[in-house]
Amino acid sequence: MRTGTAGLLFLALLAVALAVVHVPFGDYMYRVYRTEKHTRLERFIYRMMGANPKAEQTWSTYARSVLAFSAISVVFLFVLQLVQDKLPLHLHDPATKMTPALAWNTAVSFVTNTNWQAYSGETTQGHLVQMAGLAVQNFVSAAVGMAVAIALVRGFARKHTGELGNFWVDLVRGTLRILLPISVIAAVALISGGAVQNFHLNDQVVTTLAGSSQTITGGPVASQEVIKELGTNGGGFYNANSSHPFENPTTWTNWLEIFLLLVISFSLPRTFGRVVGSPKQGYAIAAVMASLAAISVALMMLVQLQHHGTVPTAVGAAAEGVEQRFGVANSAVWADATTLTSTGAVDSVHDSYTSLGGMMAMFNMQLGEVAPGGTGSGLYGMLILAVITVFVAGLMVGRTPEYLGKKITSREIKLAASYFLVTPLIVLVGTAIAIALPGQRAAMTNIGPHGLSEVLYAFTSAANNNGSAFAGLSANTVWYNTALGLAMAFGRFLPIILVLALAGSLARQGTTPESAGTLPTHKPQFVGLVAGVTIILVALTFLPALALGPLAEGIH
Repeated sequence: MRTGTAGLLFLALLAVALAVVHVPFGDYMYRVYRTEKHTRLERFIYRMMGANPKAEQTWSTYARSVLAFSAISVVFLFVLQLVQDKLPLHLHDPATKMTPALAWNTAVSFVTNTNWQAYSGETTQGHLVQMAGLAVQNFVSAAVGMAVAIALVRGFARKHTGELGNFWVDLVRGTLRILLPISVIAAVALISGGAVQNFHLNDQVVTTLAGSSQTITGGPVASQEVIKELGTNGGGFYNANSSHPFENPTTWTNWLEIFLLLVISFSLPRTFGRVVGSPKQGYAIAAVMASLAAISVALMMLVQLQHHGTVPTAVGAAAEGVEQRFGVANSAVWADATTLTSTGAVDSVHDSYTSLGGMMAMFNMQLGEVAPGGTGSGLYGMLILAVITVFVAGLMVGRTPEYLGKKITSREIKLAASYFLVTPLIVLVGTAIAIALPGQRAAMTNIGPHGLSEVLYAFTSAANNNGSAFAGLSANTVWYNTALGLAMAFGRFLPIILVLALAGSLARQGTTPESAGTLPTHKPQFVGLVAGVTIILVALTFLPALALGPLAEGIH
């Protein structure tokens, strides 16, 4: 069992590493999206797509490009899964053939950067689907999120224009210049640590220490493991996810994978600061993210290491469902990081966490996953909350609110408020319908508060494009595959449309000079105000549901 001291050291090293790379990596991403030069490979890809890299797009054209690309991706991945038994590198097992409902759910899941899996990866998806379908979407869905974030940042930085850049250029550059190089290097590191990377199917039979035979499934694991963390995708090659030794062999690979799932999202605020011409603004956004993350991690470690109860007290922590190679403290850090981002990969069983630990994981997602959030989506979610905050502050002093020289008029605040309301609406309505239907209640392994928590967690995870789950819910049914697929799609693309509409509205404005009444948005006062607004808004929205689920279970 890892001690609390070891967990704190693990966490401290993680924080230091993220701080060290924040400026250089953020500056690198700034140069990637800023430069007008295209590589030979990029120009070839643009010709293949029929895209003009020199053509700028309005917000509506940018949004249509995002939706068109994502729709084509869903159709391709849906079909690929249904015909995989006729393709090379399949599993040679007719029982693993995907149903249309499950194929739909999985296709939407990976295209929306959710990676919710209602199946066991190693027994359901062949290697070709894993590589050409799932891994490819891990790259491009992350690049889509980054592209939308950069488009919003351009909206703040530009004036008197309706143009936000070119989606196809942003997509290709994010994939080739940021995600791919890091993935190659990190995959080599994971392989050196013991992660599997081969093309073995279900044909490796070994003799165990007890003398029996066991079939070992191999595959291109390390390469997919890296991008699932780096792109805050989630999912797992194996059903045991990142607790499986083939995906996550040692404590140091555990640390590396947590670092990968945080590094882009924590560095993007630096990119934001550079684009808008004020690094201080980027530091303020990063400080809000770090403050919320620090509070969440502290509470998660507290309830998992010091939780009441006979068994946790006897062993010193809540060890149920925890992989002993990593220990309670390090697993708590992972659980917090994966739900503060939109990753959803797990190295322990969230369903076995204490009631308050499970509630923290849910609350992290209900924050909008903005601390630091998903790859790209965390930054644009936090900027939306900053817009809402300056509006609230403007009401207090009786003047038109401004952020980065842009007036927040009724149009901007309607778009920002709609963005904030979309996801809670999907979560609460979806949960209510599932609980109201007798057939869907039967899918809950548990009854009472924990049963409600399982359903609430599922819709929270789907709508926020996280992908983690409480294991007690039998989600591989036609109804849940359909409903959660819709939650993932609406939870991804409705907010993206609203973000791009807001970006277009801001880009058309000029710049309002600062005055004595302008709220300083780069100081600790603003950092605390944004953090407070974020927590209060989420608490007011979700507290009744949490009170009926994990809080009621904790009181029991």
